[in-house]
Amino acid sequence: MTDRRPTARFWSSFGPGLLWAAAAIGVSHLVQSTRAGAVGGFALCGVILLALVLKYPFFEYGPRYAAATGTSLVEGYSRLGRWAVWLYLLITVSTCLFVQTAVVMLTAFLIQFAFGLSWPLPATAAVLIALCAGLLWLGRFKGLDIAVKVIMALLALSTLAAAFVSLPRADLSTLALWPSSIGSAIPFAFLLALVGWMPSAIDISVWSSLWTLAKDESSGVRSSVNTARLDFQIGYVGTAFLAFAFVVLGAGVMFGSGQSFSPAGGAFSTQLIDLYSQTLGTWMRPVVLVAVVTTMVSTTLTVVDGFPRGIERAVAILRKSESATAPAPSAGKTYWTSVAVLAVATVLVLSFFIGNLTTMVDFATIVSFLTAPALGYLNLRAVTAPEVPEECRPGKAMRALSWLGLVLLGGVGLVYMGTLV
Repeated sequence: MTDRRPTARFWSSFGPGLLWAAAAIGVSHLVQSTRAGAVGGFALCGVILLALVLKYPFFEYGPRYAAATGTSLVEGYSRLGRWAVWLYLLITVSTCLFVQTAVVMLTAFLIQFAFGLSWPLPATAAVLIALCAGLLWLGRFKGLDIAVKVIMALLALSTLAAAFVSLPRADLSTLALWPSSIGSAIPFAFLLALVGWMPSAIDISVWSSLWTLAKDESSGVRSSVNTARLDFQIGYVGTAFLAFAFVVLGAGVMFGSGQSFSPAGGAFSTQLIDLYSQTLGTWMRPVVLVAVVTTMVSTTLTVVDGFPRGIERAVAILRKSESATAPAPSAGKTYWTSVAVLAVATVLVLSFFIGNLTTMVDFATIVSFLTAPALGYLNLRAVTAPEVPEECRPGKAMRALSWLGLVLLGGVGLVYMGTLV
């Protein structure tokens, strides 16, 4: 008889990779990948593929470290020195409001359009965040885990169906390893913004490590390094496929049409759905609605959970509290305080700033691009530290890819900063 225990152990640990994918598949895909297809057809596919390859190690180190040590990447940072935890916390605190506002703004616009609501945008955003927080309060990690699995299934099916229908309309002759029109048709700043959140910002590797520990706590089964890596790789490959699916949608419905996406959030969401419906047929409208709404709802849910989870862990370690050495982090006072503060701040920002969606998104993604080398370096240092067993550390090829990613991301970031100066 076949031993099914490894399979049973994998399914007990399965889920954090999908949570990571849900966090990644959001603005980077729906807005940036679609815009990439609309602006350059398939010319930016090489850029997207390069970003997916170069940033892979830094994301994979999150679940790898958690499974190998039983602690999160934040603890890994603390073993490098308190400065590393402060750096992570500074980057998180300085970017979380921009990121959450951009995500919630687009999600709220899409929900209003999908359900025909005429509420003020801040009211829709407040209800959305409250529903996410309520799910997290009632279901804790288990509720988050189950909800995201259902949402991700709907997201994958609807997005791939829409991309399949639109592919024959796309101009495949634009496919290139590297775009030749950077600086003219394709602005350099947009290129950085695309890579900044493709597939996501490096800081969600910390969330991934925390979700791995939370899953262990929820299931009562300790993930092995191989199990945690396989779980993550399933989510990563799915994220990559969907990134290209949204490029297909943008290339199929807008490239060469003479139209461009509006920078305003409300107009962008309306234009997105209408263009899909006009190009693919009204029968595809429900499929597209499900795809775009589930994309952003899943991202909102994970963002509402992820930032507070990372902040709570960093604060606990900096305070040297008892919880800082706990084997699995549970949502506590700092977590819920962060959820509340971010919720109120997001609604206030949307009350006074309901305007240029793409500008806010580009700003947040460029900041993520510029901070990626620092966080990537911390991840590499943590996963190769003495507390990680030798057999659990990345091999020579993975380390070489990590250094290549750090050099290229850091170099391009310096070039961009030089152009600003």
